[in-house]
Amino acid sequence: MKFEIRKERTGQGRRKLVREREEYFRLMDQGVSSLEACRIVGNNSRTGKRWRNGRHASGERKPMPPIRTEAPASGPSRYLREADRIHVADRLREKATVRAIAAELGRSPSTISREIRRNRTDGTRSQWHYRPHAAQARAEARRPRPKTGKIAENAELRDFIQGRLDKKWSPEQICQALRDVFPDRPEMHVVHETVYQALYLQGRGELRRERAAALRSGRARRKPRRQAQQRHPRFSTPMVMISERPSEVEDRAVPGQWEGDLGSRTTPAGAGMAP
Repeated sequence: MKFEIRKERTGQGRRKLVREREEYFRLMDQGVSSLEACRIVGNNSRTGKRWRNGRHASGERKPMPPIRTEAPASGPSRYLREADRIHVADRLREKATVRAIAAELGRSPSTISREIRRNRTDGTRSQWHYRPHAAQARAEARRPRPKTGKIAENAELRDFIQGRLDKKWSPEQICQALRDVFPDRPEMHVVHETVYQALYLQGRGELRRERAAALRSGRARRKPRRQAQQRHPRFSTPMVMISERPSEVEDRAVPGQWEGDLGSRTTPAGAGMAP
């Protein structure tokens, strides 16, 4: 059945463009390009891009997570599915080991151990309080992107970092100080990369950009170091191969043409070697 573009799209309330969105993703699953799918459903190409990728907060616009579509469960998945979590719960009730469960699911033992630790319901060390459906709901709630940064959500953490940046502390020192001052509060613990991203990434705005001047480097943006044109050779001049030395070096008439060994004395090349 051919999709018909609606002439009137106003007054739809919260279910605005639901039918168009479903048709757009159906066409994308069939291999149609995003531009062509938007043309068929009568949308702007930017709308399709926003449906797929979401958008960051900008000015007064709120962030928008990408529209999630159910992936087919036929092939291998990077993430644990609900059926996998049900299997984990059933085997835990049978007192199976983590390694045995991991082998049955074709996963790493650390994956199963981390799944039980992150999604147990009572927050204790007991693995028998693992609930698969609650774990699936928590995993789906953690998955949507983009997410608000940890520094943006916590005003106390943000003030602590900004105050130490004013004192010319490095991000590494700040992160270590957070663990020393707040040892029992994991919500106050970040790594130094989180601080750098809050300073340098334009879309986050978690720390004021003028705080970047307080860094010891004084740079407001990162300096890429993996580009070929920015790599510096080990020596300022190209190394001269021994096969290219001039012929007058062979008589060693000049002391500077003698070669030194690993000791403190200077000997001619070949001197002291076994015949």
